Amino acid sequence: MFKRNLVAQLVNRLNEPRRYIQIVVGARQTGKTTAVLQALESLNAPNHFVSADEPGLAGKEWLRNEWEQARALAKNDKGAILVVDEIQKITDWSSIVKFLWDEDSRIKTPLKVILTGSSPLLLQKGLTESLMGRFEVLYSPHWNFAECKKAFGYSLEEFLFFGGYPGAAALIKDENRWARYMGTSIVEPTISQDILMLQEVRKPSLLRSLFILGSGYSAQELSYTKLLGQLQDAGNTVTLAHYLELLGKANMLTGLQNYSGNQIRIRKSSPRFMVYDTSLMTYADGSNRRRLLDNPTDKGRLVESAVGAYLLARGKEEGFEIYWWRERSDEVDFVIKKGSQLTALEVKSGRVKNVGGSLIFKQQYPEALSLVIGSANLGLEDFLLGKKPLFL
Repeated sequence: MFKRNLVAQLVNRLNEPRRYIQIVVGARQTGKTTAVLQALESLNAPNHFVSADEPGLAGKEWLRNEWEQARALAKNDKGAILVVDEIQKITDWSSIVKFLWDEDSRIKTPLKVILTGSSPLLLQKGLTESLMGRFEVLYSPHWNFAECKKAFGYSLEEFLFFGGYPGAAALIKDENRWARYMGTSIVEPTISQDILMLQEVRKPSLLRSLFILGSGYSAQELSYTKLLGQLQDAGNTVTLAHYLELLGKANMLTGLQNYSGNQIRIRKSSPRFMVYDTSLMTYADGSNRRRLLDNPTDKGRLVESAVGAYLLARGKEEGFEIYWWRERSDEVDFVIKKGSQLTALEVKSGRVKNVGGSLIFKQQYPEALSLVIGSANLGLEDFLLGKKPLFL
């Protein structure tokens, strides 16, 4: 069975002395649970795996009882590992986890703990409230091209259209069946369970409409004022910006800001929409594979969205920020920043757009590295396979 790098990361963390709770977060259906189970198989230690995903079952007392069972397993020379899957389903989970973890620390119970959640929203709801200084985060992003190629034999075009959800890989020969799976198993559960259950959203239908419209516009700039004109019952720009932020935290759709050395200008810019996985764009568009891939403009946006999604995934893991840049008619597809390091990335995707933006950007920011993806020196496939460093 294919193993992601996340498995080795977990094994390494769990082989260390007990220091922190390990939190595994990421988009729904990206294989968090599978990775945890594979890591447990590789470790020679007793473990207790439970899921809080069963409705009506999980609560504070349930968690305390399961924790006690894991403590009983830890009464040996090797200690034990407790895994709680979908921890965010337990109301006020962070307070009871803090109490039990601190109790184990005080009495030196050799129990290591892994918590998983389908949405980084749980970080905002729990980790920042009670568990500061007690946890580390491991991310489970959408599968990248290298993983899909090795695990499922994807071609580049298959990856561009079907994206990086492993559970959908078996359905790509039937586009209608694949689309139904995307809607019922990924998109709707993410919105209804990972966003609406954890956040107060007064207009759920507006959030859903924003996802569909924004995903269809992936790799394009669209001001909030124009969004108001295209969405029914849109409220105001503050509401749209808040809903886009929630979709971003759920690893679905974000708005990249126009890069500037001036942080105020960055915050005020219109967003360039970007999906976290190209399958979300193709699902929202509703067009068949051949139409999207045969049309140069549509394929160009798909290519740019694949590059953007790749950068978003690596940015979370490696700690860099992603922007785009435009001044008048000059633009750069992506600008990434890590500390004082700056890289401008231009994507030759086949769609018609202004060229030469990288040269203008380089004049303003001479310290920046410049990369052209789709050129003779850096092909799209090589870039998505991670063969080129992103910074100097």
